Amino acid sequence: MIAVLDAAYANEASAAACVIAADWDAATALGEYTHRDGPAADYQPGEFYKRELPLLLSVLGMLPRKPDVIVIDGYVWLGVDDRKGLGAHLFDALGQAIPVVGIAKTQFEGASYWAAQTRRGSGDSPLYVTAAGLPLQDAAIAVKRMHGAHRIPTLVGHADKLARTTLRAAS
Repeated sequence: MIAVLDAAYANEASAAACVIAADWDAATALGEYTHRDGPAADYQPGEFYKRELPLLLSVLGMLPRKPDVIVIDGYVWLGVDDRKGLGAHLFDALGQAIPVVGIAKTQFEGASYWAAQTRRGSGDSPLYVTAAGLPLQDAAIAVKRMHGAHRIPTLVGHADKLARTTLRAAS
């Protein structure tokens, strides 16, 4: 089972969504889980993960069983010096028991050298893939296999939309 997670937040509320799938190439979700909360933690430079990590852990706690792998919208690692991104903090919070794959749409400084670039769809812009608990090239191949004709895999887009919809419902 693969869990695809995303979070959304505004001044007055925050939300997380989890879409679960049977395999990397699944076109539809086996289930959807959402969590709404009050305002996210204040942004602290260099500690962005503190805003999203509690939300992601809350929605993961709703799953009927532990997923085999987790996919997040963002980076696992932030550079060649192995600085932790959201995904690495999530991996650690889960006792390093569940692999985490990060899919980022925008290039973090130097990402073209330390993240695997995967092109999907007909566009020229790559996705930047990072991983913990899974070899980077295996993660990049799996992301490329994900369902959808566009740059953003179908279920990644679905989790994003579900998180934003849940956030709006909280208002």
